Amino acid sequence: MDTKSKANRAGIIFILLLIVSGVILMYRGNDATILAIEKKDGILTAEQIKLAFDSVGGRMVTEAVKEGQQIKSGDLIMELDPTDTNLSIEKLKAQIAQLDAQINSTSGSMQLNFFQARNDEQQSFRQIDSQRALVDSAKATLTNAEIDYNRKLDLVNSGAIAKSQLDDATMALNVAKANVQTQQQALERLLAGARDSGRTDSISLPTIEKERATARNMQNDIAALNQQKKALEVQLQELEIAKGRLKLHAPEDGKILSVLQKKGEMVSPNTPVVLLETKRIYYDIYVSEEQAVKLHEGDEIICKTVAGEKKVPGTIRLMTQAPGFADLKQSREQGQADLSAFQVRIYINPDAEVLAGQTVSVEF
Repeated sequence: MDTKSKANRAGIIFILLLIVSGVILMYRGNDATILAIEKKDGILTAEQIKLAFDSVGGRMVTEAVKEGQQIKSGDLIMELDPTDTNLSIEKLKAQIAQLDAQINSTSGSMQLNFFQARNDEQQSFRQIDSQRALVDSAKATLTNAEIDYNRKLDLVNSGAIAKSQLDDATMALNVAKANVQTQQQALERLLAGARDSGRTDSISLPTIEKERATARNMQNDIAALNQQKKALEVQLQELEIAKGRLKLHAPEDGKILSVLQKKGEMVSPNTPVVLLETKRIYYDIYVSEEQAVKLHEGDEIICKTVAGEKKVPGTIRLMTQAPGFADLKQSREQGQADLSAFQVRIYINPDAEVLAGQTVSVEF
């Protein structure tokens, strides 16, 4: 075969190869764009949280962690100086104890006043009974004096006795009248304006009611003291909570990435002091509209690590429209996207043995 025939044959083979390659590329593209649609890469990212002392501040006295240290949920991370809080707690406890003593003292005085009122009432009733008996006796004496006077008056008129005896009877009558009036006034003083019903035990004496009112008013004093005690107990609870917050504990397992405050420094309330890397690891991929409609939140996705090609299961937690930079823009006018992209966030299973920062790949 001459050189020209060989050249013709080589040319024909080359043309056939170009045609076959073109057909293959036309029906199954393997360019960068097609490969980017079929294969999605993401970087494993661990969620990070900033830890701070909740609403309390002070000087740090304990720094229990270092950068890079693995910690468990509940481990002590830092502690602030509790001296001032402890003193405030002791002061409040002393004030509460003082109020307890005042409440007990006032309660005892109130019970004593009620007892004294009952005792005074019984004594007053007995005095009223005694005075009522004196009034009745004085009235009886008056009646006898009136009878004696009337009899002697008749005898004087008939000349049977001397007028001097009538004068004695008159004097005795006047004395009896004065005595009745005196005893009646004494009874009224004992009643002190109360209505005498005839039944001593049913009489409501104003002086006794005043004593009872004074005793009942002490109940208001006790109620006020109890309210003050409750207010102090609330303050004590707040201080106890604040004391508990002086110790910062790990909320979950993770790794200390950065310690932002050091031992001996003053820490402000709610200021981050530690950056913690959690065990919650995720990665983001961006998919087209055609791929997004086939995915749903909660679906399981299997990715593969680039290093070692290890299969790692995960769950779609979030699907949302991606920022404009991820859209595919080619031919539409005014910068409109030909295809909108969607951001898909996938959280891997907690027991997967992977490291944050690894590259993973998802094939569609």
